[in-house]
Amino acid sequence: MTIPRPEHPRPQFVRDTWANLNGIWDFLFDFGNSGMDREFWKDEAFDGAMKDSRMPTSITVPFCPESRLSGIGYTDWIAAVWYRRTFSLNEAQTAGRVLLHFGAVDYHSVVWINGRKAGEHKGGYSSFSFDITAFVNQGENTVTVYAEDDNRSGKQPVGKQSTKYQSHACSYTRTTGIWQTVWLEFTPKNAISYAKITPYVPARAALIDVEVTGGASVTAEAFYDGRLVGKASAKPVYGLAHLALQLGELHLWDAGQPELYDLVLTLDGADTVKSYFGMRSVELDKNGLRLNGRPVFMRTVLDQGFNPEGVYTAPDDEFLRRDIELSMDLGMNGARLHQRVFEERFLYWADHLGYLVWGEYADGHRLNDADGIANFLPEWMETVRRDYSHPAIIGWCPENESYWCHDVNPICQTAYYDVTKAMDPTRPVIDASGGVHFKTDMFDIHDYEQDPVRLKASLDKMLEDPMYAHNPIHQEQLRLHVYEGQPYWISEYGGTFWNPDEPGGWGYGNAPKTEEEFAARYAGLTGVLLDNPRICGFCYTQLTDIEQEQNGLYKYDRSRKFSDAVYDAIREANVRRAAMETEEESAE
Repeated sequence: MTIPRPEHPRPQFVRDTWANLNGIWDFLFDFGNSGMDREFWKDEAFDGAMKDSRMPTSITVPFCPESRLSGIGYTDWIAAVWYRRTFSLNEAQTAGRVLLHFGAVDYHSVVWINGRKAGEHKGGYSSFSFDITAFVNQGENTVTVYAEDDNRSGKQPVGKQSTKYQSHACSYTRTTGIWQTVWLEFTPKNAISYAKITPYVPARAALIDVEVTGGASVTAEAFYDGRLVGKASAKPVYGLAHLALQLGELHLWDAGQPELYDLVLTLDGADTVKSYFGMRSVELDKNGLRLNGRPVFMRTVLDQGFNPEGVYTAPDDEFLRRDIELSMDLGMNGARLHQRVFEERFLYWADHLGYLVWGEYADGHRLNDADGIANFLPEWMETVRRDYSHPAIIGWCPENESYWCHDVNPICQTAYYDVTKAMDPTRPVIDASGGVHFKTDMFDIHDYEQDPVRLKASLDKMLEDPMYAHNPIHQEQLRLHVYEGQPYWISEYGGTFWNPDEPGGWGYGNAPKTEEEFAARYAGLTGVLLDNPRICGFCYTQLTDIEQEQNGLYKYDRSRKFSDAVYDAIREANVRRAAMETEEESAE
């Protein structure tokens, strides 16, 4: 069998010594969540349960059991699942350290190697790994994974996974268990474990923090177009080396201009990691985003990353790249990566295509109480740490529409902002997209008004008085806003329903009667945002249809849903000069 998703899952931190564990695994549904009591981590118990099961007992990893690509496609509630497979190691692979990596497992996972517990992790979106050196042998080994997932508790981040039996409105098929690549990595005993890259354009330097498990010297070499353009070395102190990598040539990464440097990190000449980085600056002023000192109007689209075959997991690497290209074909320069953490391969393609993205996280429904915070904050911090070095990420947003929570808590929401800003002071942070703003670098709102005239009137009122509650459903909560002169971003709008083949689908507003009416409405709504000098960007909902939600610019399978003429009109509407850009030029 060909290994599914065979590409390296962590392209910004690559060693040649790795092994992909995707493919066919033994599998058990654990509907009663009794597998722990029955000790399924032991082969005899696992084998007995497989023999007695009336459900599928194999699965294709890394696809979740709800997906068709897993070979199962079971979409009812699943309390817990179990996985098992064997792998073989040779003498060279066991000479140093053996690391077991998981791209993502939803939600609470426990891992055993050869019947011995190797570790556990809580969180359905962040990547994690275990050092399994002490648990493995030369020859055959067995890995067993348990994953428990309770989307109905409200206390764990679930994003757009449905908390009802069926998909409904803008909630979709759930994901349980392993949904990203599982892989082994083989390192020396003294090895590089993490690298954090901060571009500092004024000094023509990349500031690199390198964490190591031992060793005496770290060296960083930067290459542009194959030429060595910078080299620096430093000795680690308490496992951390700080390097200021001066660059002989400065090539700025920008929207649509993905200038990248290759980076090679070595430790004592024995451990080598390949990476890359981009040199760019991100700032906000009263008018909006400045990229490399230049004003950039954010022409973005809402991307939720679902697909009909793999649900959360892209069928292949090209699928990830194609989603970005579909957006850019329509004149978009970026996306909100909405209500989930995207895999690193998507960010790799965003970096390499010059595509601006906002890193987000998955909401729950009780994230402002003690249990919710304990689940939310550690995984969000893991996410920011993992994705910090990607030049495509221009901002962070830990929450979405906070007024849906049972309790709008300014202390918790401010804490999420402060923690994010402490981890990354180089990027803007929005506390809760489209929600109640207590502490935020950008004041963003969501408005699904379908009439351009009424949209303009509503925005004019809000721009005069930020306390104006444009959303009538949440007026009481939105009056809690704290506005301190931040630039405005309309980070959700449109969402116009269009699918003549499925009139029972879901979307915002009354469906246009013709394609031409859709194009006119799109241009009208978008024009309102482009023509207002106080608005620094838009984000149209959404890139593709998802299941019953039929308001995408493409169909769920990524095929075209409009005529060429309509797509031309959409692109023309998107690329028109914004008032914010025109005012900047006049000021110069």
